[in-house]
Amino acid sequence: MKHCKRKRINRRAAIGASIFAVILILLVIAVIKTDKAVHPVAAMQAEHFAGSSANRIISEAVVEYIEDNRFTYGDFAAVLYDEDGNTVSVEALPYNINKAQSELTILINKRLNGSSECSTSIPLGSLTGSYMLAGKGPHIKLRVCPVGNASVSLKSDFSSAGVNQTCHRIYAVITAEMRSSVPLYSFDTKVSFEFLLAESIIVGEVPEISRYAWNDM
Repeated sequence: MKHCKRKRINRRAAIGASIFAVILILLVIAVIKTDKAVHPVAAMQAEHFAGSSANRIISEAVVEYIEDNRFTYGDFAAVLYDEDGNTVSVEALPYNINKAQSELTILINKRLNGSSECSTSIPLGSLTGSYMLAGKGPHIKLRVCPVGNASVSLKSDFSSAGVNQTCHRIYAVITAEMRSSVPLYSFDTKVSFEFLLAESIIVGEVPEISRYAWNDM
């Protein structure tokens, strides 16, 4: 009699363990499927918000810096002519270029770090990728903060502006890394922006050597 009871208990324990194992496997499968569905959508949302936040902060800093300094083309380059008025070369002005890069880098990083953390809220349903659930469900926070320091470099571009005319533009290229996070996920995004600082129309052919020198700024 005791032997039969022991058998029944063992059988129930085995069935219970089997049911538990099946439930656990189903839960793992559900988590994996949910992760596969949610992760790319969350990454896209996070990248978009990180890019727009960085663009807003950096744009405001660049606009303020340009307004305070009122740059002209002559602040960054000097066009040299021969006796006949022909273009000989376009010379970069290293001191002003390095000064602008340094000051703009400091200002942008100050603004990024001062912003501390940008955040927004998005409906949970929007992370599923389903059109039916988009915009529905409880809202969760999406946070963005800078990772490390942003870098600034100046580059120039020569393009044709008509017969025997060349347009020379000087840009500030800002690159920053942003980290965005939602519950359970964290994403790093690298963003890059270009802002025009100055431009000028140069009459006459610009020597090739000048173009190479400017592209290596």
